[in-house]
Amino acid sequence: MKIDGTCHCGQISYEAEVDPDKVAICHCTDCQALSGTAFRTLVPVPESMFRLLSGTLKVYVKTGDSGARREQAFCGNCGSPLYAAPADYTGERVLNLRIGTARQRYDLVPKVQLWHRSAIGWLQDFAGMPAKDKQ
Repeated sequence: MKIDGTCHCGQISYEAEVDPDKVAICHCTDCQALSGTAFRTLVPVPESMFRLLSGTLKVYVKTGDSGARREQAFCGNCGSPLYAAPADYTGERVLNLRIGTARQRYDLVPKVQLWHRSAIGWLQDFAGMPAKDKQ
């Protein structure tokens, strides 16, 4: 599936070819801290299938508990996260694209939850919670 997207301020734009059957929710504590919320939704994309159309990404490298180094790519102006990828990989890298920046995000339905042991318990309580169309 071909997708395209931008960061919040519009300085970064991209297009990618993704497999919608591989969309995932990640509950790891890094995703919680880096997104400022309970989880992130992502779709893996081979780096060769991702094309940066405009802007320059800022990259922060995080070393995980395993010792693996992960790049966190984001817009240096508005801070929108774009993807995470292995920092020290010599083959073709796979980028975990943050689908909140994709114009087609409504069509990218998660199929699996990762790092569920770190999931925040109150996430299960949304079904009965009152909802407002606007704030």
